Amino acid sequence: MDVTYFPDKAIVKQAISEDIPLLMLVSYDSNKVLLASGKIDNYFRVSVDSESAQWTFVCPKDYKNIFDEEKKITKFFEDGVTTIKKALKQIDYNVELIIPNRFRRHLALE
Repeated sequence: MDVTYFPDKAIVKQAISEDIPLLMLVSYDSNKVLLASGKIDNYFRVSVDSESAQWTFVCPKDYKNIFDEEKKITKFFEDGVTTIKKALKQIDYNVELIIPNRFRRHLALE
């Protein structure tokens, strides 16, 4: 397998040694792997296609050192919408940003 490490191999290997969660993409033919670390909670995680961008809405416990839960989730939501939409525009995707139901439990969006 050809493994690509993000941001680099040393950081991913360090994360593995410290049992820090990783993101992994594996090709169906098992020839390529993308393994990402660098504290995945420092990233908004989004799956994108031509119809939508689905945001894995998981607010880190220490997001911006905001301790009030409601304020922290609100800020994470606002920052995420702004940042993700900016990134989508940068890659020429004009799609709806969706938070799947299973990740909406902490939101009062309805």
